[in-house]
Amino acid sequence: MSFLELRDITKRYGTLNAVSDVTLSVEKGEFVSLLGPSGCGKTTTLQMIAGFVDVTAGSIRLDGRDITHAKANSRGLGIVFQSYALFPHMTVYDNVSFGLEMQRVPKSDRKDRVEEALGLVHLSAYAGRYPRELSGGQRQRVALARAIVIRPPVLLLDEPLSNLDAKLREAMQFELRDIQRKVGTTTVMVTHDQAEAFSISDRVVVMEAGRITQIDEPYRIYEHPETEFISRFVGKTNMLPGTVQTVNGGYASVSLAGVPVEVEAPGVALGETLTLCIRPEKLRLAGAGQGRLPGRVSVRYFLGSQWLYHIDGPLGTLMAVTPNDGSAPLDVDMPVGIDWSPSVVRVHRGVMAEAPDPALEAE
Repeated sequence: MSFLELRDITKRYGTLNAVSDVTLSVEKGEFVSLLGPSGCGKTTTLQMIAGFVDVTAGSIRLDGRDITHAKANSRGLGIVFQSYALFPHMTVYDNVSFGLEMQRVPKSDRKDRVEEALGLVHLSAYAGRYPRELSGGQRQRVALARAIVIRPPVLLLDEPLSNLDAKLREAMQFELRDIQRKVGTTTVMVTHDQAEAFSISDRVVVMEAGRITQIDEPYRIYEHPETEFISRFVGKTNMLPGTVQTVNGGYASVSLAGVPVEVEAPGVALGETLTLCIRPEKLRLAGAGQGRLPGRVSVRYFLGSQWLYHIDGPLGTLMAVTPNDGSAPLDVDMPVGIDWSPSVVRVHRGVMAEAPDPALEAE
């Protein structure tokens, strides 16, 4: 039996299902992220685990105990909110100690545990300060220390890094994972930040319209999306519509703007429309006249460690990413050839909805 188990949980507001039949098993010590766009149900799911939102149907079990309708303060869970929710009139030490006081932990034990928690988050020297005297990153670490000091069976993180600037957010996400590994607490995090979810999670749960669409390791979510939505939502994707020209066993030859491309596509029929999905970093840009398709550089964006190009061609505008290796970038209006390895193509049946505009993707 899994340590934390959600079984077909549903949250209904009138006729609206905010969450529908969500089933998820989390192992002890695992770090799982709920990822999805705004309104997908990820925060409502977390709030049902915490006990802040009533469950309409289904059950939640923690270490074999049914907590579906247990009061939030009886579940013993650690929670870090997006807003940190620190007490402004209390010092760092007192903020961290507060949960232990509520648990009636003896004063001598409280001192040891608070000092241990502050040491884990590298804030021992700040114990006497007030929240207003701390940076955003330091306040976030205080909130984390306050959550872990009670030694909760599960740590719940609600967009914990969203209020930090980009560089601090990146540093904090690795620090968060390092602390979680040290204390070994089972952790469920809600985030809309794909890089954050992929970099620190053991598994990622992708949600859409109140339902789970895929649960997998971060690498497999990115490389092997199971639905059209995930292909569009996760990362950047070029979507190439084509028509099946020939079928040979589990493979098909698909016509892309008159160019035949062989892909693995079991069960498709002659004349069927497929959409081939290729990540921008999987496209190779060659010299003019080479590769599978011709193109011309229309726009380029410098992203520091890489270049993002928009390539106009017979299939419209494609995105291609190349590493910044110090060499000169491609010039705008330069003719190029577009190529890729067959193994990087992901096939979806039918015509997929258009991805966001490439110019917006670069922002």
